[in-house]
Amino acid sequence: MKSQLVVVGGGPIGLACAIEARIDGMDVVLVEPRVGPIDKACGEGLMPGALAALHRIGVDPPGWRLDGIAYVDAASRVEHRFAERPGRGVRRTALHQALAERAVELGAQRVQAKVTAVTQRADGVALTLSDGAILDAPWVIAADGLHSPVRRMVGLDGRGQPGGRHRFGVRRHFALEPWTSLVEVHWSEGAEAYVTPVDERTVGVAVLGARPLDLPAIIAGIPELAERLHGVPAASDPRGAGPLLQRARSRSMGRVLLAGDASGYVDALTGEGMRVGFAQARAAVAAVRAGNTEQYERAWRATTRDFRMLTAALVVAARSRFRPRIVSTAARRPELFGSIVERLSH
Repeated sequence: MKSQLVVVGGGPIGLACAIEARIDGMDVVLVEPRVGPIDKACGEGLMPGALAALHRIGVDPPGWRLDGIAYVDAASRVEHRFAERPGRGVRRTALHQALAERAVELGAQRVQAKVTAVTQRADGVALTLSDGAILDAPWVIAADGLHSPVRRMVGLDGRGQPGGRHRFGVRRHFALEPWTSLVEVHWSEGAEAYVTPVDERTVGVAVLGARPLDLPAIIAGIPELAERLHGVPAASDPRGAGPLLQRARSRSMGRVLLAGDASGYVDALTGEGMRVGFAQARAAVAAVRAGNTEQYERAWRATTRDFRMLTAALVVAARSRFRPRIVSTAARRPELFGSIVERLSH
């Protein structure tokens, strides 16, 4: 089978790549072994910029209006409401379904298989699939997740995190009518709990921190959150992810480009992974059309600069003796907190 572009990975960013390619008039094949909406441990809050990116490609997933971000600890609370437009809390499965339907509508082809080998030539890439088939294309975009097999196959895995410094995430939903239109980030001693309303009867709670991440214990250690969730039935099973920090030596090797989490990831702490990923999808397809991987590397660095710098700085602060003062400092400087949220949300 031949195509102008093969996208490996059928999650939201892979689907966005396929949609961008079809909008640009390219023949595209999407390779993904899983069937149906794909769930994943994530905060599920789409920043205003992420929602605008979805609307640009004709996708409008159902969810709950998000008006801003709140940081909360036992003694302080600070809020910032988005200045220009709202975001949206969206169940990961609902987001995936909406993107998948749009990709089918635009005529993207789909192959249900895993990539087991990558062979590059000067003029293209051959992918060996788990069913023995060979996919041949001039270009490949790999959007196959944090632990990207394609990244490893083409030799782009970066150095790992020093021992004992890994951060992970666990998410679960609760059957509860949302009490706010904000994403609440509750800071406890050893973890952060992201509370995101995703529809009129469901709230998601995602916790980030070092292992072991005992979700009930972390919730119990946050009195305000524990009170709200007391006796509330769970609406999903716990789902985990990590280690969150993943590095890539480069965003391309030959005619293979990396997008989304596969291209490198810092942490979920600032909640803008989707916004950045959708921008990468657009930039990767533009680079494929131009036949210029350096163009993509430049665009990737520009797109992710704020995310990488601000997220890395916040993770360092969260691991330091300054951690107990993060929320109180933000509350004393609400204008600074607001400017950071605005910068990350567009």
